[in-house]
Amino acid sequence: MGDCAAKRPGADIPLPPPYHGIHASPPRDGHKRINWMKPTNRSDRVRVRRHTCECKATIYELCAAGGLLFIRRTTRGKKVEIRETERLVATRMEELWVRLLSGEVH
Repeated sequence: MGDCAAKRPGADIPLPPPYHGIHASPPRDGHKRINWMKPTNRSDRVRVRRHTCECKATIYELCAAGGLLFIRRTTRGKKVEIRETERLVATRMEELWVRLLSGEVH
């Protein structure tokens, strides 16, 4: 068997550099508004498929639950505010995700 540094006791395993994720672009002039709603908690399990970088006060997550997708927006500050979009089939929500990242919608 090959030698694996991870299996040797006391081996220094180098860690990957910190990941700096994608950022949503600022809203463009004439952008369309997303209807952000209070979370409904209608799913017992939600899987985050993609997310924006956590270095900003507002982060976005593309979430999957019950065969549908939605976007969750978390705004951090003195008070944390969470909002979600409606739930749509994958094709439509992935398109909205790309438009959000490009600043076409906000």
